[in-house]
Amino acid sequence: MPTGTHTEIATPTDLLDLPGSVLGTSNWVDITQDQVDTFADATGDHQWIHVDPQRAKDGPFGGTIAHGYLTLSLAPMFLAEVVRVQHCSEVLNYGVNKVRFPAPVPVGSRVRSVITLTAATERTGGGVEATFGLRYEIEGADRPPCIAETVYLYR
Repeated sequence: MPTGTHTEIATPTDLLDLPGSVLGTSNWVDITQDQVDTFADATGDHQWIHVDPQRAKDGPFGGTIAHGYLTLSLAPMFLAEVVRVQHCSEVLNYGVNKVRFPAPVPVGSRVRSVITLTAATERTGGGVEATFGLRYEIEGADRPPCIAETVYLYR
């Protein structure tokens, strides 16, 4: 059952009035070993801390952890769930300004993201460039596993 919150935005230009606003919180997502293994296969990053549960038991985190970039890759899903901009013909992932991974994400944990609109500017030629702050959370943990600033274009 969905527990997150979201914001409905009528048009891309309505984003121009919302910088500084917390737009919502995503639902929790389970992080599984299968996801981590699939990500390792896709990226070629098979470091034991991610893919070898037996060895990782004796490692620094007591088990396998998700790749930082796997955690970051949840951003489009979280944004699509929390920020719903109507009346636009295209939504483009334009990039990432800042990313930090302050804490590991243990396999078997659940993560979500609180999303804030940090900036919005009208673009020459049409559309709005929106910068979102994402602060990920691990259920039951104090430190965020990822803090990121992503940029999207809405036309």
